[in-house]
Order: sequence, then C-alpha cells, then structure tokens
Amino acid sequence: MKKRKIGLALSLVLAAGTILGACGKSDDNKGNDTAKNGDKKAAFSVAMVTDVGGVDDKSFNQSAWEGLQKFGQDNGMKKGVGGYTYLQSKSDSDYSTNLNTLARQKFDLVFGIGFMMQGAVDEIAKQQKDKHFAIVDSEVKEPNVASILFKEQEASFLVGVAAAMTTKSNKIGFIGGVESEVIERFESGFRAGVQAANPKATVDVQYAGAFDKAELGQSIASKMYSSGVDVIFAAAGATGNGMFKEANDRKAKNPNATVWTIGVDRDQSDMGKDVVLTSAVKRVDVAVQDIATKAKEGNFPGGKVTLYGLAEDGVAAAPINSSVANKADIEKAIKDWTDKIKSGAVKVPGTLKELKTFKAK
Repeated sequence: MKKRKIGLALSLVLAAGTILGACGKSDDNKGNDTAKNGDKKAAFSVAMVTDVGGVDDKSFNQSAWEGLQKFGQDNGMKKGVGGYTYLQSKSDSDYSTNLNTLARQKFDLVFGIGFMMQGAVDEIAKQQKDKHFAIVDSEVKEPNVASILFKEQEASFLVGVAAAMTTKSNKIGFIGGVESEVIERFESGFRAGVQAANPKATVDVQYAGAFDKAELGQSIASKMYSSGVDVIFAAAGATGNGMFKEANDRKAKNPNATVWTIGVDRDQSDMGKDVVLTSAVKRVDVAVQDIATKAKEGNFPGGKVTLYGLAEDGVAAAPINSSVANKADIEKAIKDWTDKIKSGAVKVPGTLKELKTFKAK
C-alpha cells in the first residue's frame, strides 16, 4: 500500500515536471522568435563603405556617416558588428572587398557611398543575392540594390545665385573633382544660377581629376584667386579642402582680401568663418537614414531609384555668411528661386547640354 502511494506521488511529480518543462520550452521559443522577428530594432544592422575620400572628408562620406550614426543612435543600436559601422576604402581595389566583408558579417543593409563604387556594388550584389545593398549617386539595376540620386543642380543653382550677388570682380570659379554625371549636375546648376542672377559674371571651370587631393585643390584655387576670381565653389570632396586652406591663408595675410568659398554636400561653414559664403548642401545623411528606416520596416526599395531634390528636402543652400553686406538681398533671392524650382516654374539644367538652352525666368 505504501509502495503504491509512493509510486503515485513520484508519477505526479514527474508529470508536473514534464508539464512545467514543456511550458518553459514553449516560452523560451516564443522569446527567441520575438528577438528574431518581433523586436526588429534589436535585430536590424546596417553598415557603409566609404570611397577613397574617407569618412572624415568634411564632405560627402562624412555626411553619410553622420546619417548612419544618427540612425543607429535613434534606434538604440551599438557601433560594431550587429549594429552599425563603416569600412574605409584607401583605394578603388578596396571597394569589393569591403562590401563583401560587411555582407559576410551579416549586416542587413550595406551602403556603397559614391558613384565610383557602382561596379563593386553591382558585382557583390549579384554574388550576395540574399543581402540588401544601397548605392549613393549611381544606379545599380539589381533587385537587392536601392539606388539613391540627388538633384544636385538645384542646390548648386541657389549657391550660384549667392556667388553672383557677392562677387565684386564678376569672376567666379568652379572646381570639380572627377568628371562625371554627378559633378556635371553640380557644375550645370551652379553656372545657371550665376547666369540667372548676374549675366555679366563669368565662371572659370577646372577639374582636379580626384576627390582626395587637397594639395591639388589648393593649387587650383590659388591660381584662380590670383587671376581675379573672388568666389570659388568646389564640388570635389576632400580635394575641396585645399580651396578652404588657400582662402584662409590669404585672409590671414590680408584681412581685407575678398576671397570667398562655397562648400558642398554638408554645411561647411566650419571650414573658415571668414571665408565660407554658403554651401550647396546635399543631404546624404537624410537619404541614408530614410533608406535604412525603410529597410528596417520591411519596405526596402530594391531595384528602384529614390530621388532627392529641393521638394524632398534632400538638397538646399546653407545659411549665408553673416558678414556679407547684402545678406538679406541674397536670402530673398534664394527664397524666390527656391519657390520657383519647387513649384516647377523653373527647371534647373542638370547637364551642360541643358545649360546651353536654359533661360532664367
């Protein structure tokens, strides 16, 4: 009788243990599913590969990294594998290697920053079909690649107006990095803005052939200033840093010298408070955050081009330097032209061919 009671008691204990174990296992599975699927904030990871300009180029790559950091911080992510990070490219040969490294580290989305990475993104996207990629300033026609383009000409037009209304010599300069569709949009828009605001002004256009040669940018700027140019716009990445150095050096030697610069991609007023007139802001940071957010929410625009212009707050003219005598007039002109562009009344030329037939209204 006692053995029966003991046996029954043991059976009940074992049964209860089995039920509790099953419940615990069920809860554990549910927890894992939540971490993997329900809590997308914790699971999503994103990274970027810079072009040769580097992450601290004070321009294009830096803007992209600032956007990625903002996205990571806003979503409670940690810097590093499994969160958000970047790899820097020292040469063109690093592009494919860096993209492939991040894809193999299982980042959910990998950005290639700059049109020079088009070939590499296309190559790795075809190899890693189950991964999502995005490229800035170029189009890759693969279903797992989101292409990001900007209407650089619209921001350039506005700073062209500012340059035309600031120059005393009617001689303005433009320094381009590498000849490409992107830089052609910058040049075309800038020259159109100058033409619209001051038909008497001329624009000296020179290309450095590189985005990472500050010394070359300084040399070009020096020759331009010496020839009578008093406002220079550089759309040349880190090469443009040389323009700022030249302007600051001249201002230091002669505080009364009229030497203005115009920055690009981000508000570059920090490159010289006495020499930076304004900047053609290209919100690469906004685009990176936007595409990353869409990917995280399951709305990744793979195989599509997302275009950012004035109407999408993707480009803009940075504030005008407070020391400019006709600051208020320039600001009013920029606002008027902005309204015309946004409404469609004015279409800013994005190519040199379109520039030839452009008429200011």
